[in-house]
Amino acid sequence: MQEKAPDATHHIRIQATDGSGSFSGYLAVPSSGSGPGLVLAQEIFGINHTMREVADYYAEEGYVVLVPDLFWRQEPNVELGYSPDDWQRAFALYQGFDEAKGMEDMQASISALRQRPEVQDAKVGVLGFCLGGKLAYLAACRTDADVAVGYYGV
Repeated sequence: MQEKAPDATHHIRIQATDGSGSFSGYLAVPSSGSGPGLVLAQEIFGINHTMREVADYYAEEGYVVLVPDLFWRQEPNVELGYSPDDWQRAFALYQGFDEAKGMEDMQASISALRQRPEVQDAKVGVLGFCLGGKLAYLAACRTDADVAVGYYGV
């Protein structure tokens, strides 16, 4: 991976549309400073090292990438690895995940990214793997995302 500019990644706050508060998201901006938007839907492990690396990769490819914390309603800032204990905890979080609220949070994330000055032409897509793949599919059905790509959705 290329070396990132010091201000190329950071966390932002996203307002929930139901008025219940706000949640964080990892934002990665390309070195050009702008590009099309991409909401990266997390796996069941939260915004962990892998999700940040994927976001950074797509930023290197020219996208403004936002990874929203979709487990925030249960437990903010979940960041799990891949140990057997982490798998158990991840599946417990998934079992308690409110899909309808998750889609509201995806729409809030899409809208927040669309409003950022770095995003060109207010175009925002959704991409996800595993749980995120399912969320990308649902985003295609339930949000105003411009495009959605899901890999091995549950």
